[in-house]
Amino acid sequence: MTRRKVTYLGGPIFDGEQLLDGQAAQFEEGRLAGLRPVAEVPVETETVNLNGDILSPGYTDLQVNGGDGIMFNDSPCVEALRRIAAAHRSLGATRILPTLITDTAETTRMAIDAAVDSIEAGVPGIAGLHLEGPHLSVKRKGAHDPSLIRPMTEEDLLLLIDAAGKLPALMVTIAPENVTTRQVRAMADAGMIVSLGHTDASFSTCMEYADAGARCVTHLFNAMSQLGNREPGVVGAAIASGRLSAGLIADGIHVHPASMSTAWVAKTGPAKIFLVSDAMAVAGTDRNEFRLNGRRIQRKRGRLTLEDGTLAGADLDLTTAIRTLSETSGIDVGRALAAATVVPASVIGLERDALAFQKAPEEDFIRISADLSGARPLQSG
Repeated sequence: MTRRKVTYLGGPIFDGEQLLDGQAAQFEEGRLAGLRPVAEVPVETETVNLNGDILSPGYTDLQVNGGDGIMFNDSPCVEALRRIAAAHRSLGATRILPTLITDTAETTRMAIDAAVDSIEAGVPGIAGLHLEGPHLSVKRKGAHDPSLIRPMTEEDLLLLIDAAGKLPALMVTIAPENVTTRQVRAMADAGMIVSLGHTDASFSTCMEYADAGARCVTHLFNAMSQLGNREPGVVGAAIASGRLSAGLIADGIHVHPASMSTAWVAKTGPAKIFLVSDAMAVAGTDRNEFRLNGRRIQRKRGRLTLEDGTLAGADLDLTTAIRTLSETSGIDVGRALAAATVVPASVIGLERDALAFQKAPEEDFIRISADLSGARPLQSG
C-alpha cells in the first residue's frame, strides 16, 4: 500500500539537471510533492534515510533486446515484455523500449502487436518499441543475421506508419543503403524516431537523411563508418550535427573510454548523447549463454559474443554505464545520470526535465548506491 506521506533524505538528489546536496524529497499520496532543504523537514515527518545513496528518476533505456532469460525476438508477446520490463526495473530502468533485432516480416508484425497490446494493458515500464532492422547494411551487420536484412518496401513502410499511430513511441534503426530519404520523411512525418545505424553511409549522406527527418544514431561508434581525416562517416555526422542524438553503449568494451570522452566533449547540441544498455536475455539473471536467431551467444567476463567472437549486444545495465563513464572517461556523474534519464526520455517525447518530475509517482524513482554498484526502485525497499 502506498504511504500517504514520506520524505527521503540523507543523500544526493538528482533533479534531472544536477545532483543536489542537503535537500529532501517529499512524496504525498505516492507522488513527488517537491524538494526542500533538510533543515526545514518537520521533526514528525516519516523519513527514509538514503545513507549516502542517490535518489533519482528511473532510467529510460531505448535499446533493450531482452531480459529475465528471454529474447524479445524469440517471444514477441505481452507476457515476455512484462517479464523483460520487470527484469530491467529491478536494475533501475523504469521505462524501456523493447527492441526487436533484425527478423522476419512475420516476427516484426508480432512484435508490433505485442508492444501495442502491452501499452493497452498498461504493462509497467513499456514506453513503446524499437525496431533495429531489418533494413540495415549487410556490410555493417554486426550480430544481425545477414539473410534477414533487406530493403524497405512500401508494405513495410505502411506497417510502420500504422504502428506509429498506435504506439506512444516507435524508434526504427535504418541504414541509408536500404531505405530512401522519401521513406525516412514519411516515417518522420508519422512521428517515428528514425535512427541511423548498422550503416557504412558517408557524412554527406547522413546529413541528407537528417534533413529528411532522421533524429538519432544507434550505438555510436559501433557497426558504422568511422571518423576519418577526409571522410567523417556516421561517427562524424553524429558528433557534428546538432540534430542527431546518439545512443552509447558505455561498458568500456564496445567503445574505448577515450573515444567516449572525446565524443562527449565534441558533441554539437542541442541534440545529446544518451546511454543505452543494448541488453540481451541474460539481463537480470546469472545465465551464461542464450541463442539469437538460432545462434549461440556466450557470456564471459562482461562480454556477449557469437562463437566467432563478434559482439552480440551488451552485458550491461545503466548504473554500470554511469560508473564506467565517471571512472574511465571523466564524465561528471550528474551529466551521466542525465544521459540515462532526461536525455533519452526527451528523445521519445516524454519531456522529463526537472519541472516534469514534480508530481511524478514514487515508483518512477530509484535509489542508486553511493558507489554506483547498483540501483533499485524505491518501492522494492
